[in-house]
Amino acid sequence: MKISVYIGTSLDGFIARPDGDIDWLMAADTSGGSDDYGYKEFSDSVDCMIMGRNTFEKVLNFPEWPYEGKRLVVLSRTLKTIPAELEDNVALYSGPITELVKQLENEGCQRLYIDGGKTIQSFLNEGLITDLNITRVPVVLGEGLSLFGKTKQDIQLKHIATTTFENGFVQSIYDVVNEV
Repeated sequence: MKISVYIGTSLDGFIARPDGDIDWLMAADTSGGSDDYGYKEFSDSVDCMIMGRNTFEKVLNFPEWPYEGKRLVVLSRTLKTIPAELEDNVALYSGPITELVKQLENEGCQRLYIDGGKTIQSFLNEGLITDLNITRVPVVLGEGLSLFGKTKQDIQLKHIATTTFENGFVQSIYDVVNEV
């Protein structure tokens, strides 16, 4: 099973401002084009998304729910309910992530999409991430929430491809070669 990250960062490696705001990311694409940077193709290949509570709460504030029809698991020890309109596709989970991955694999999932800084860091530290798609946005924030926090050990990556876009976005794809 593939366990994938698909995320945008500032040039200095932040996924959000210190308060979690992603206004810089939402305003970043000034190309005027309709390029989704491969997101739809990636999303179509995903069986289930996994994100943390903070990311979930951020997404709940979007004008429209961006994951219509997509199964989503929210990792949280504090969140107790899901909005009624999302109950068919969104579940809460508070156990070990290794057990969740085993459960989803046993259910036939072939690709998981991991989102949210702390969640990505947890999956990386458990050696569960198989590949990363990181799009660097041409903005320097100076501070914020880092994509990669402290790791248990070096995480070796194999570069697969890099694509540049007219608006200055640089997207690189990596496979993780050493798992914990």
